[in-house]
Amino acid sequence: MSDNDTATPGQEPAPPASLPATQSSEERTWALIGHLSAFSAFISGIGCIIGPLIVWLVKRETLPFAADQAKEALNFNITVAIAGVALWIVTIGTFFIGALLTVPLGLLLFVGWVVFTVIAAIKANEGVAWRYPFTLRLVK
Repeated sequence: MSDNDTATPGQEPAPPASLPATQSSEERTWALIGHLSAFSAFISGIGCIIGPLIVWLVKRETLPFAADQAKEALNFNITVAIAGVALWIVTIGTFFIGALLTVPLGLLLFVGWVVFTVIAAIKANEGVAWRYPFTLRLVK
């Protein structure tokens, strides 16, 4: 028996729990900024971590959805940064012979970073809490 079967006759069944909660426009906007602030990496390499970190620190007390999405963006960008550093270590450690492998992997990592960040920003703007795949949840 599901939760929807418990409605009394003439009463609407309860909506499924999987539907996203309605978020305010301000909360959706800050969640969007939390994700898109990662693109500040084009100005400063570490900006991909600093941008979401600032949004999370500023909004974690007042806007829970925005804080959650900024934290998610922060975790994803830390994971991508770790992967990027690992690729550099392999490249340098193999005296650049490993670049035959690490350059294509680095390009794939970059494209994945851009695509997943844009998807997350779109979902946040819709008010949907989105989780990045392949992410280490380092910030709780």
